Amino acid sequence: MQNAKLEIREGSWAVLGAEASEIRRVVFIEEQRVPLEEEWDGRDGDCHHFLALLEGRPVGTARLLPDAHIGRVAVLAEARGSGIGAALMHAAIDAAHRQGHPAVELAAQTHALAFYARLGFTAFGDEFLDAGIPHRNMHLPLAGR
Repeated sequence: MQNAKLEIREGSWAVLGAEASEIRRVVFIEEQRVPLEEEWDGRDGDCHHFLALLEGRPVGTARLLPDAHIGRVAVLAEARGSGIGAALMHAAIDAAHRQGHPAVELAAQTHALAFYARLGFTAFGDEFLDAGIPHRNMHLPLAGR
């Protein structure tokens, strides 16, 4: 996948939702056993969405909530480890910066803490369960970007 063409699209749920929802269904509902009602929280229409396409095929997604929280970061198993998650995060961080937010936050699954730390995020607060999965909150200031 080293020379594969990666594209990150940005847009509304109306534009990207069909492809993004399939990725989220596979990653969160099938792989991680997140209950349907927790995954589909009714907030997608208010969010700015990101879709990663590898050689034209949708393989990853993320969303930026109006309050500058990044969430629902998901990459299909066969595309993990190739920089797609980082590309999605950079796109979401850049969008938050363009929107004038002073910082971004997210709730990271604890197995992904090191991934987000490499992007400059700092964990804060206690570990907590979300959909039965351990998480920690993380913060990234955008000043000086």
